[in-house]
Parts: sequence; structure tokens; C-alpha cells
Amino acid sequence: MRTIEVMDTTLRDGEQTTGVSFNDAEKLTITRLLLDEVKVNRIEVASARVSEGERKAVQRLTKWAKDHNCLERIEVLGFVDGTTSLDWINDAGGKVINLLTKGSLKHLTGQLRKTKEEHLADIVFVIKEAEKRGITVNVYLEDWSNGMLNSPDYVEFMINGIGKTSVKRIMLPDTLGILNPDQTYEFCKTMTQKFPDIHFDYHAHNDYDLSVANVFYAIKAGVRGIHTTVNGLGERAGNAPLASVVGILNDHLKVPNTIDESKLTKISRMVETFSGLRIPANKPLTGENVFTQCSGVHADGDNKDNLYFNKLMPERFGRVRRYALGKTSGKANIKKNLEELGIELGPEEMKKVTQRVIELGDKKENVTPEDLPYIISDVLKTERIDNHIKLKNYHLAIVQGLKPVATISLQIGKEVYNETSVGDGQYDAFMKALWRIYEKLGKEHPTLIDYWVSIPPGGKTDALVETVITWDYKNQEFKTRGLDADQTEAAIKATMKMLNIIENKENGLIINSKS
Repeated sequence: MRTIEVMDTTLRDGEQTTGVSFNDAEKLTITRLLLDEVKVNRIEVASARVSEGERKAVQRLTKWAKDHNCLERIEVLGFVDGTTSLDWINDAGGKVINLLTKGSLKHLTGQLRKTKEEHLADIVFVIKEAEKRGITVNVYLEDWSNGMLNSPDYVEFMINGIGKTSVKRIMLPDTLGILNPDQTYEFCKTMTQKFPDIHFDYHAHNDYDLSVANVFYAIKAGVRGIHTTVNGLGERAGNAPLASVVGILNDHLKVPNTIDESKLTKISRMVETFSGLRIPANKPLTGENVFTQCSGVHADGDNKDNLYFNKLMPERFGRVRRYALGKTSGKANIKKNLEELGIELGPEEMKKVTQRVIELGDKKENVTPEDLPYIISDVLKTERIDNHIKLKNYHLAIVQGLKPVATISLQIGKEVYNETSVGDGQYDAFMKALWRIYEKLGKEHPTLIDYWVSIPPGGKTDALVETVITWDYKNQEFKTRGLDADQTEAAIKATMKMLNIIENKENGLIINSKS
């Protein structure tokens, strides 16, 4: 079976997402992750002629790629503009141009106002000039999908002409995201049957939420390469998401590829951070909820015989299966979470705790597994979690023109420790003062990896703020929640919960109970 090439264009097409722009260091980090760890075959990193800053960014990427013997895997979008794009790419150290040509008669006549013969001649000129500079050429047939719908003879003319040159790949973009799976299969099959010696890539857009389905059918039709972006970034509704494409390659099409799927979560979260666009909780494969069971019936079935498992095992993607807590939770969900926390309850205790979780869910309150010890303590009136660490006092100061300052007084056991620090914000100053105390005591502390603030709609300035913070401690992720009218106070409450959860686990202070 043919090995499918995956070309990721997060750094070019993905950066065309409204409001998204990556700096040099971010581009280099994403490049290294995609090529070294995720092991995509190629990446498209920029468009020629955009700016001087873009040229310098490409220079940095190509230098790294040359040092790591993968320069031919770095591609830059260029234009049919004589030698202008070629010179720009050559100066930036690039060795592959993805040449943007017109794939529909409408685009040709409406935008270039040239004949197909003139356009082909211009393309051939660029290809010959690229050969002189030692630059490999791939060709994009922009608006190819409309070309196949409305001017297939034009498409065939262009591919016949381009196919006689030294072009390495011809790339078939559904530029406006208009195709459905049947059309994708029909048009891609026409290409692969008429031109069996040409390497075709397929480039999907997601305007109708069909990008992954169209990728599926493009591969069935015989294309050899697929274009993706991390988290589906891209213009309008975006491109085919890398993780989803890998899922169908491995589980449905079962075609060979080079991707290390265990690294998909890592690159997804990295791009989420750099782009500022959060991954929807229900996004397939990379979303927070995809490996989370909410229904108590499902948790019960998994307890008995993994009845609600499928091929998408979370361990494949560096994730773990979780069981949500809310109004649909049953005893099985809660039991699963208590096992993770090392807490055992008797039947009557379990019944009371389950009822309280359901009540909180009815109120639309977010219940995290780490809330359970506090819920148990409240419901059973027992000291389920020892608040070994207490915040005695704190003072936060913010003055215009100066960095915020935090002074805290922290009690650990019977000892009290005081510290002051400045930060980029009030919470940052608080955390820096806190970690100073920990560092002086030689105590390990977690890393904050996500900070989520939720404010009810309505615009009331006195509304309660919920802050949910995700932490990583010894390669284990967990969340804590704080609720207060003040955002910083809510974050501090979540932080104190985190400190005590870790302290209790480290010192075995969470008591098991049976009744």
C-alpha cells in the first residue's frame, strides 16, 4: 500500500486564521515539534513577499532545517511573478516553492485576465528559473474544485502542460470548501486515473464541516498526499485538522504514514497556546471531552467489561480516560474518580455524595474530581481533606506605572512563612511569592498549564467568577476550582485547594473510609 504524505500548513494557511500570528520563536518551536516529534513529512511555513519579518522568520527556520538535514521538508508558497518569489525564497534559504497557479477558468480570466496558454507559459518560465536555483517546485491549482465543477477542460489542459515539466507534486485545493465527499471522490479519481504518474496532494477546507470526510474520499480515490493544520486552523472555517486526519488514516483507511500519534496532544496544546484560540472541549481527538464519559451507565459498563471503549484509546494520544461529574453521574462515575484520589466510601456514604454531585450538576455548577474531597467533607461532616496549608494573610497592590506587588503569609503545619514578590499581574505576583517560600523549603510545586475564567452572562459587575486552573504535578494533570466575586480571589482559592490536594497525597492525609 502507498504511504500517505502529510503536509502540514499550520504556519502558512493556519496563520491566515483571523487574529492569529506566530512570532519567530513560536514558528521554530512548532516546526521542530511537527518535523522531529510528530513526524509529518513536510510543512509549509510562509508566503513569499509578505514582509521583511516573514523573510527573517523563514531564514531562521531554514537554517535550523539545514542543520538538521531536513531542508527539503520546508516549503514556502510562491507566485507566478517571474523570478520575484523565487529570489525571495532563495534569499530566505528555502529549497521548495509551492507555486500558486489558477485552477479554474473563472479565476484565470477574472483575476489574471490572461489566456490559458499565456498562464501556462508563465508557469513554465518560473519552473525553469527554479531549476537554475536548485529549488524544487510543487504546484497549487488554486480553486481547482470550482475548476472541476465548471471548467474541467481547462483543468486538464493545465495538468497536461504542468505534468511535462520537472514539477514534483500537483496540489488540488478545495479553496472555498465547496465539495462534498462524492464530488471529492469523483474529481480526485478523475485526476489519478488520467494522470497516474503524477503525485497529487489534496487540500481541504472546512466551510461545510466536510474537510475530514473529503480527505477520506480523496485518499480512497488515490491521492498520495494530504494537507492539514494543527487544530484545523485556517481561513474562514479552517482546514482539515491534523489529529482527525491521522485518526482516519490509522483506524478507517489503515494506510501507512509516518505520524507519531502520541505527540498529537502536545502539538495541539502548543498551537492552542501560541494562537490564542482555545480547542473546543468537544473537538475530536484533542478536545478535553473526547476521552471523558459523562453518563453513569457508561461508567458502569466500563467497570464491568470496558463496554463503552472504542479504537480511540486515550493512551494512543498521550491522554487518559476520565469520568465526568454532574447531574448524569451515577455511583460508577464517582467510584472511578474516588479510586484515582485513593478514597474509599461505604454504600451509604456513596449514596449521599452521589446525590450532592447530582444537585450541584442541576445548578450547572462545574464539578471537578479534585472537588470530591471537599464535597465529601461537607456532606459527611468529616475531615476528608486536611487543610495542612493555610493562607493566613495576603496583600496585593497595584499602582499605575509600577508592577503589581504581593505580600503573603503562609502557614504550613505549625510554621508561618512570609514573602513578597512583584509580578506581571496580581495573581502572578502572588504565585511568585508563594513559590519563593516553596523553593526556600525545598518543596516541589506543580506547573500551571491552563487558566480558565468563566463569568455568567448579563454584564453584572458583582457576578460570581469561576476560575478553573489546570496543573501538572509529576506528569499528572488535575484541576482545581475557585469561586468568588473577585477573579484574583477565585484564582487564589483554586490555588490553595491545589496546594492541599498535593500535600494530602504526598503525606497520605486523605483517609479511606468504609461503613
